[in-house]
Amino acid sequence: MSSSLIVLAIIAGLVFWGISIYNGLVAMRQRVNQAFADVDVQLKQRHDLIPNLVETVKGYATHERETLDAVIKARNAAMAAQGPAAQGAAENVLSGALRQLFALAEAYPDLKANTNFQQLQTELADIENKIAAARRFFNNAVQEFNTGIESFPAVLVAGSLGFHKREFFDLGESRPALEQAPQVKF
Repeated sequence: MSSSLIVLAIIAGLVFWGISIYNGLVAMRQRVNQAFADVDVQLKQRHDLIPNLVETVKGYATHERETLDAVIKARNAAMAAQGPAAQGAAENVLSGALRQLFALAEAYPDLKANTNFQQLQTELADIENKIAAARRFFNNAVQEFNTGIESFPAVLVAGSLGFHKREFFDLGESRPALEQAPQVKF
């Protein structure tokens, strides 16, 4: 009788241990999903702001069509990207195009002084800061999740329960290009 109670207690302990690990992994996965949704919201706000910015610049820099087209093309590519890696790469291209646009604004004093342009530029700078914060939060949640599924004892059951490593939202190989100052040619 006592040996069956011991076996039953061990089985119950293992079941509760498994449930505890599973619930912890689910909570971490939900934090990663929520963090990615936060990044996505900030990126959508950025994407919505860009057409207004481009239209404002068009009024002043009509012969700079190539730069404006590059911004629109980069925006459309960023909106179509799926997953952290693809979105990170597309957003980096968009950031580079926006830097070219702002460099272009330096050549047009009337544009630079335009209050609508200044307001849009300020809003975009604010959104860029929010995106950076959301990316950091997302990457922290991914790091916590990846650590959780790779740590003992969760590593014993995580893969079989459908928990797999997540990708970071990283600048990747395009980091050096983004750190260079844009060049404006006339």
